[in-house]
Amino acid sequence: MILMNRFVGAGILLLFGLGQPAHPQVIEFESNGMKYQTLSKSGVTIMFTALAAHLHEYAIIEVSVSNGSKGPYIIRPENFTYVRTDPVRNDAPPFQGATARSVISEMIEKGSGSDVIKLVNAYEAALYGIPHAKSTNGYESRREAALSMNSRIRAAAAASAIALVETKLAPGESTDGAVFFPTEGKPLGPGHLVVHTNTDEFDFNAE
Repeated sequence: MILMNRFVGAGILLLFGLGQPAHPQVIEFESNGMKYQTLSKSGVTIMFTALAAHLHEYAIIEVSVSNGSKGPYIIRPENFTYVRTDPVRNDAPPFQGATARSVISEMIEKGSGSDVIKLVNAYEAALYGIPHAKSTNGYESRREAALSMNSRIRAAAAASAIALVETKLAPGESTDGAVFFPTEGKPLGPGHLVVHTNTDEFDFNAE
C-alpha cells in the first residue's frame, strides 16, 4: 500500500509549516487526477478535496489538518460548512458537517458491503494522492481493526475509520478524515468550504 509520507517537490513542503505568506492565500493543485485546496493560518494547515462518491444522503470531502502552531487545536466535523452559491436561490442554506456518530448510526441501519467498497476506495484514492507526511493519528492508525466484520457492521466500521472525529491536535500533530454533508444524496454543487478553528476562519475558493 502506498504510504502518505510522500512529498511532491520542495514547494509543497512550504505548505505545511516551513513558511507561510504574510497574507494567507488558498493554494490549489492537482495530484493523481484529483483537485485539492490548502490554506494555512496561525500555523494550522487545512487541506481538502471533494470525493466523487456519495454515500446514501451524504456528499463527502476528504480533509487533512496539520497543527504547526505552538498550542493545541480542536478539530470537529461540525466546524466544516459548505456555503452554497445557488444561481437561482440567493438564500440556499449551507451544508454543515455531520457528526461521526450520526454517520455511523446510519451505516448500522442501512450499510452494505458495497458501501464499504465505495467508502474505502474513494477515501484511499484521495488520501494517498495528498503529498504530505503521514498523519500522526489519522486513517492509517484506525483502519486495521475497522474492516474485519460483516455487512452493516463492516459499513459502520469503515465509516468509523474514515470519518473525521472530534480531535485535539497537540503542536506537531496531524490528522485526516472524511467530512459528511447531508445533501439528500446530491452533489455539493457550486459553493465554497468554510472551516472554523479555535482562532481563525478558513475560507476556501469557490468550486
